[in-house]
Amino acid sequence: MPPLHGITVLDMTAYLMGPFATQILGDMGADVIKIEPPDGDVVRAIGPARSPGMGGFFQQNNRNKRGVVLDVKQPAGRDAVLRLAARADVFVYSVRPRAMARLGLGYEDVSKVNPGIVYVGAVGFGQDGPYAARPALDDLMQGMSGIPSLFERAGAEGPRYIPMAMADRYSGICLVNAVLGAVVHKLRSGEGQAIEVPMFESLVQGVLGDHLMGASFEPPLGPPGYPRHLSHERRPFRTLDGYICAFLINDQQWRALLESIGDGARMQDPRFATLQARTDHSTEVYAFLDATFRTRTTAQWLELLAKEDIPAGPLHSLESLLEDPHLKAVGFFERHQHPTEGTVVSLRPASHWSRTPLSVRRLPPRLGEHSAEVLREAGYSQAEVAALVAAGVTSDRNGGS
Repeated sequence: MPPLHGITVLDMTAYLMGPFATQILGDMGADVIKIEPPDGDVVRAIGPARSPGMGGFFQQNNRNKRGVVLDVKQPAGRDAVLRLAARADVFVYSVRPRAMARLGLGYEDVSKVNPGIVYVGAVGFGQDGPYAARPALDDLMQGMSGIPSLFERAGAEGPRYIPMAMADRYSGICLVNAVLGAVVHKLRSGEGQAIEVPMFESLVQGVLGDHLMGASFEPPLGPPGYPRHLSHERRPFRTLDGYICAFLINDQQWRALLESIGDGARMQDPRFATLQARTDHSTEVYAFLDATFRTRTTAQWLELLAKEDIPAGPLHSLESLLEDPHLKAVGFFERHQHPTEGTVVSLRPASHWSRTPLSVRRLPPRLGEHSAEVLREAGYSQAEVAALVAAGVTSDRNGGS
């Protein structure tokens, strides 16, 4: 039995931060009910697809969920959400809070039908600040948190976004943590509560957690910025025939590397002698490593570094990741037969649990695939579901079965 078995999560999120978070909760065994508007989550259209609305991006962020269509702009749709919320443990949304209030689905409305609900908003900004009403998406959040400027400060030609949805995924993990903490409190006390998880503040906490440095004190003991992270030379090292990724931090690792290449005396150099010295002189240290790694092949370095227990690995591409022998050995890429999409690849939950293992139990739902099923569980009769379908409040891909 998975760890969140018996926990029902009402998922009224779209794009990535919320769906990524609720997928993790679904992997943990929660019954995640994904509520979509009649046109569906916009990301259904991103990437190659065998069927409309079932693109590759949607496939990787919406497993272990049941899909329900509800037009919450219609009173009957709003009422259906409240009926579902009355039976749920957690309600996660990514619509801006003021819009949720206008829809009659704010915390005050939902808690009236379920005082014990854990009501969690995936928001762009804390709602007590001047940015509260602003929209927020990944690129904007990366930029406002300072991430692109770090590339420029480290010597790139200009600011750049990280080429993945880092803000959504980092904030999504923060959302999962908030849900789990609130569920534990609910199980202990029976109390629900409203929570907001703002992307901006979450990202800034991560950025400044690394880079506040001297500004951690008043008066400051130095400027913000972690020199090692901001070194222009901090990048994969070129070898004779490719690249290698290696990270040396403590004295033991440095001593082992230098002795293995016959340069043990370098540890007496004041710039290399201690962790703080190597941090202060990151540019010189990385320049030395860059020149050193160019002297042998990638395979030779991987063998030498593995022998000395120094963290190192190959520089993967998206294509070579799919062929990584470790990922294959641990069964990371699972193949399943989807009823309409044929063979699909799922990235299995990464963590290992000795008693309550996680698994892919449901493949990503078609738009409205479980509408009738979930509404019937909430007490709607077959005739009432049919009436909602006729009114355009919901859609039923399975003919009411």
